[in-house]
Amino acid sequence: MDRPHPIEIADALEELVFSGEYGDGDRLDEITLAQRFGVSRTPIREALQRLVASGLAEQRPRRGVFIRQPGPVELMQMFEAMAEFEASCARLAASRISDAALDDLEEANRRCKAAVAAGDADGYYHANEVFHHVIYRQSGNAVLEAEALRLHRRLKPFRRVQLRWRGRMAQSMAEHETVVAALRSGDAAIAADTLRDHVAVQGEKFHQLMASLRTAAQ
Repeated sequence: MDRPHPIEIADALEELVFSGEYGDGDRLDEITLAQRFGVSRTPIREALQRLVASGLAEQRPRRGVFIRQPGPVELMQMFEAMAEFEASCARLAASRISDAALDDLEEANRRCKAAVAAGDADGYYHANEVFHHVIYRQSGNAVLEAEALRLHRRLKPFRRVQLRWRGRMAQSMAEHETVVAALRSGDAAIAADTLRDHVAVQGEKFHQLMASLRTAAQ
């Protein structure tokens, strides 16, 4: 049987956090995890560093890696900042995006649509990630791209859990199509506003997210 890749291990650990098996402040022991996943400690270390990069865990000198769940205010602020980064990327990309990149967005959307039809939230997330990364890159601003990627990594587990809400994948897919149409026509305002709303978790969406996290922790 194939051994899991570090990315697969990191995804599985995220699931264990959201299922409540690991809580805020719990230590992630390399030896225990290596035995659990049937791998050496090297891929476990890489998986743990992915969790640290996403902000779901923190590295404490000489002590190890510990789960770190952001509080509601911090989480809201991160999503608020992410929405503005994404809007800025879309606004700039509207006048800079290449035809090849537009084709890449269409391909990512085809993969997203297939995942919606299959009810595959993880498959949707991975295609969705490609979609957003293309837009960051097509902003033509390396500083903005780097900051968007950094915060995207921190919010990854929380963006993934949203896709399990009823109807969210289909809604997300419709928003993607609006963004691509706006980028093709060079409409910076629509591209920016749609992507901002696509990412933001204000109001009812934020209450749904916090309820999902509380339920998982019980």
